[in-house]
Amino acid sequence: MFIAKKILLFCDPGIDDSFAIMYMMMDPEIEIVGIVTSYGNVPKEQATANAAYLMQLAGRTDIPIIPGVSQPMEDDYLAFYPEIHGKGIGPIQPPHPLQYQTYPFDTIRFIIEKYKNELILVDTGRSTALATIFILFPEHAKLVHSYYVMGGAFFMPGNATALAEANFYGDPNSSDFVVKSAHNLTITPLNATQFAVITEEMVQAVSKNEKQYYAALIVPVFEYYYDFYQKLMPGIQGAPVHDLLTVMIINHPSLCDYIYYDVHVARCDEVKGMSYIDYRPTSKRGKTRIAVSLDYAAFVEQFNKVMLPE
Repeated sequence: MFIAKKILLFCDPGIDDSFAIMYMMMDPEIEIVGIVTSYGNVPKEQATANAAYLMQLAGRTDIPIIPGVSQPMEDDYLAFYPEIHGKGIGPIQPPHPLQYQTYPFDTIRFIIEKYKNELILVDTGRSTALATIFILFPEHAKLVHSYYVMGGAFFMPGNATALAEANFYGDPNSSDFVVKSAHNLTITPLNATQFAVITEEMVQAVSKNEKQYYAALIVPVFEYYYDFYQKLMPGIQGAPVHDLLTVMIINHPSLCDYIYYDVHVARCDEVKGMSYIDYRPTSKRGKTRIAVSLDYAAFVEQFNKVMLPE
């Protein structure tokens, strides 16, 4: 009998986080067992409301929504991105007031105890909340099966600065702590995720599917996101959904090619948030799996398979 992968998601929805959540809610091969919401693309309170709204649209108010952290551990840098992600989910504001239940942060400990080696922790936002797990519950952190983190950029420019990707830039201290602490770790950096582009044609097809929970939501959210990327990269034929790729490769690792190295995240000002590896010929290979390329045709096929249920 097939058993769906059990995922505890750390996120900051945000449009691309929201696409990842939509995909997971539609995928019978994934079971979300909790969502931890923190600052990042939007403030923590908005991220929490956005996640709760997405659960309500899918009729899944049983999934625990766990408010996480509001700011980085040490740095006083805190920026949000309404020009990219809006003040809700793009142009969509959850109903106000939105009634939903939240759970204390300690719920994470009980979720890990319940599922143990069945559980996969996925982080598509800033690393602060996930780092806190290793600090508060170090023995529990050892129990989970594996970790997936969206972050970093290797051998290429960042998207927050010339050197740094936004998640690692938002709290480099926590990111460096996570990549050094997590076992069975897979990182999806910009090397792969920037090519995970969904197009207007793909989204329009989803909006017409009668079995799609998010049919009415997906077009205006995509158009808001796409409008930003058209201004940023004139001529682009869609918008990259970085966080979606991170969850897709859990069950479909062949979507990407990988290298294996130990990862470091720089903390000092000039190179803050830069991810790097030691790939000199004399260096040893590491255990962290890093996605470095994407099979785009396979990505589109898998997106359509899940988001266009028959």
